[in-house]
Amino acid sequence: MIRLITIASVFSCALFASTTMDAQAPDPTPRMQEIIQSYVSAKTFMGSVLVSKDGRLLINQGYGFANLEWNIPNSPTTKFRLGSLTKQFTAASILLLEERGKLKVEDPVSKYMTDAPAAWSKITIFNLLTHSSGIPNFTGFPDYQTTEWKDTNPTELVARFRDKPLDFEPGTKFQYSNSGYIVLGYLIEKISGQTYTEFLQENIFTPLGMSDTGLDNNEAILLQRAQGYVHVPDGFHHAGYTSMTIPFSAGALYSTTGDLLKWEQGLFGGKVLTAPELKKMTTPFKDGYAFGLFSGMKDGHQQMSHGGGIEGFNTSLAFYPDDKMIVVVLGNVNGSAPDEIAVALGKVALGQTVTLATERKEISVAPALLADYAGTYELAPTFSIVITVEGGKLMAQATHQAKLPLFGESDTKFFFKVVDAQIEFFRDSTTHAVTHLTLYQGGVAHEGKKNRLG
Repeated sequence: MIRLITIASVFSCALFASTTMDAQAPDPTPRMQEIIQSYVSAKTFMGSVLVSKDGRLLINQGYGFANLEWNIPNSPTTKFRLGSLTKQFTAASILLLEERGKLKVEDPVSKYMTDAPAAWSKITIFNLLTHSSGIPNFTGFPDYQTTEWKDTNPTELVARFRDKPLDFEPGTKFQYSNSGYIVLGYLIEKISGQTYTEFLQENIFTPLGMSDTGLDNNEAILLQRAQGYVHVPDGFHHAGYTSMTIPFSAGALYSTTGDLLKWEQGLFGGKVLTAPELKKMTTPFKDGYAFGLFSGMKDGHQQMSHGGGIEGFNTSLAFYPDDKMIVVVLGNVNGSAPDEIAVALGKVALGQTVTLATERKEISVAPALLADYAGTYELAPTFSIVITVEGGKLMAQATHQAKLPLFGESDTKFFFKVVDAQIEFFRDSTTHAVTHLTLYQGGVAHEGKKNRLG
């Protein structure tokens, strides 16, 4: 998924055996700490971070505060709301039910939801898992922010979107939809005869020893729970309220970095699913999305990952199977920092170079060159970046996002200071006209062709 987030988601048990790091390899931890601290100093990150490689913890530490009003620091035992990291637990639960013969992912949803609308007749459980169902995303509805405070139940949640027209023919494209994962939670409860919480507790949390993980709610007394914040110009504010009955099986879990380490070790170490089911879970369908996680190559390394976001919290969880590495970043300040930190820490741990925005040298670029770059660049059918020149500087505005300044690093390369991303412009070798740009973000290069009319 392409995101420019502004200031304001079949391996053996021996995989995680402890080994000794190469004595000749430099210790990556000091540089990793520098990266994390740069975000802490910029007041864009508070949270907890864990990095494990070859069975050895490189970082396991809290940063900033779990509660600013009481000056309570974050720690490895602080509990954070996970947002969409919840989805991989939901996906694994569906596969556990398949292992037990209770369902098949190829089954139509209507087989288990007899009152499913006619428009859902072609939607399978597989479509829900891979965000290819066409069911519209209810968290994007105009009334979502005015209704997210109200307690609800799975049936009422499904009713919010069940009668809406599908966005596309099931199975034809990828479009992220929290609605699909709400339906999966509904099915887990209906098919298992247990609540979503009971099923996860009995089949995942208790077997893996994840004693600091569960389905969050606002009424419970939860020891070491982090308060969620948003970053504003004068510091931090409390994040808005949401009833945790709303995100449900799409985003309502809480956990710690240590418990998520147990989860990754258990899932990819064969303690949760059989090898065939794990292969299903990690095989991408469209746009790199498998079941509850993205799966593919980043910077030449295989990675299984997902991010999460909910009011006051952003999270990132990544597993590198070939490198035996796990990166967990849980933040209690909304923004892109956890994703950016996770990508940067992964690179450093793998011996790659990371340059922070604060370390880039800004240069002046001739006004004529800046004017050439102005225009609209389409990176996907529904995602473009509009480049303008304002006050002698380039500005970039991605679809449905705020306008952000770009700073010159060379005559063709520019960088953002509020998000870890860079843009490079390219010209036709014959006409010398600007033809496209490449957005570098999260270890991935996204090319966007310039609209001739823009």
